[in-house]
Amino acid sequence: PASSGWPHSLYNNFIQFVVELFSTAYRTDDSKPWVLPVVKKVEKVIVHDDTLNHEYLPILGLPEFRSSASKIALGDDSPAIQENRVGAVQCLGGTGALKMGAEFLRRFYNGNNNTTTPVYVSAPTWENHNAVFANAGFEDVRPYKYWDAEKRGLDLAGFLGDLESCPAHSIFVLHACAHNPTGTDPTQEQWKQIAEVMMRRKLFVFFDSAYQGFASGNLEKDAWAIRYFVSLGFEMFCAQSFSKNFGLYNERVGNLTVVARDADNLKRIMSQMEKIVRTTWSNPPSQGARIVAITLNSPELFSEWKGNVKTMADRVLLMRAQLKAKLQALGTPGTWDHITEQIGMFSFTGLNPKQVEYMIKEKHIYLMASGRINMCGLTTKNIDYVAESIHEAVTQVQ
Repeated sequence: PASSGWPHSLYNNFIQFVVELFSTAYRTDDSKPWVLPVVKKVEKVIVHDDTLNHEYLPILGLPEFRSSASKIALGDDSPAIQENRVGAVQCLGGTGALKMGAEFLRRFYNGNNNTTTPVYVSAPTWENHNAVFANAGFEDVRPYKYWDAEKRGLDLAGFLGDLESCPAHSIFVLHACAHNPTGTDPTQEQWKQIAEVMMRRKLFVFFDSAYQGFASGNLEKDAWAIRYFVSLGFEMFCAQSFSKNFGLYNERVGNLTVVARDADNLKRIMSQMEKIVRTTWSNPPSQGARIVAITLNSPELFSEWKGNVKTMADRVLLMRAQLKAKLQALGTPGTWDHITEQIGMFSFTGLNPKQVEYMIKEKHIYLMASGRINMCGLTTKNIDYVAESIHEAVTQVQ
């Protein structure tokens, strides 16, 4: 206020209308970070457990964390688990899981120390996907068609076309649910079409699962694609993150689930994973992994956690429904069905760069140049202002 020269009351009123839609973390309706109640409870259990110490964890991580993390991705009754062909690596967040998978694939997939196999990431995708694989040594990281800007939905024909035309044995990074940044996921029938082509063309599946439970509020629904691919017999990697669905952003808790073709092959893979981990971070940290493991292995805490996750998912779904309804009530030109058809934390609004610029400069609503917003940035207190601002941007800026 002093530097602006504004009266203090006017400055405070202005600040109330600054809406931050850049954030990649969950926020409550009061725009505050939320520590899950179940996490608070488990942290107290850990603090009062006198049997715990600060010795190194095994190189691959806390065993009970690794096994329980893989089970929520694949399901307790997964044939792959029962056949002892599933392994896991505790990693530093979902990024670390992607990194471990990329490093292994560069060294051992489709020939030793291979750098030329194409790695395909969706267009658009989370920007770190490109960097992780490039920094692992892959020289050919390509986009595959995914987003249809005109219809504001999945470009299935383009996606399938790229699957059909890519070199055999190419690596494809697939978003398990809540595609980042578009919020647009294939339907189950579309996933079946994608899987059929990938199996026939012998393509390698690398799932990125950063939002299980957080997307729909249902763990099984959000893991459907992963479990379907495993049921078809795919060898695959699945990078899991517990930043969003446990709110453990600064604990960096991730897991790389490995599904091999048989138990013997799994042993060879895991022995090489140990070597990669040893020269990267040597041993993973314990606190976040213990929180997740204790929660997932206690029926009572597991049930409470699912309720906490559903609370977050339901708030995002509510903001989607309300934003769409308000835009329709204002008579905002165009269709806004994509707001509720998309899922998860992020949404591609469909605003063009000039409209985004108008939102930022004139309305002080901060979003990505692509028009992507974090739905958690919307609250019951600012949603009217955001909807009215979008209406102005669409009607006044072409």
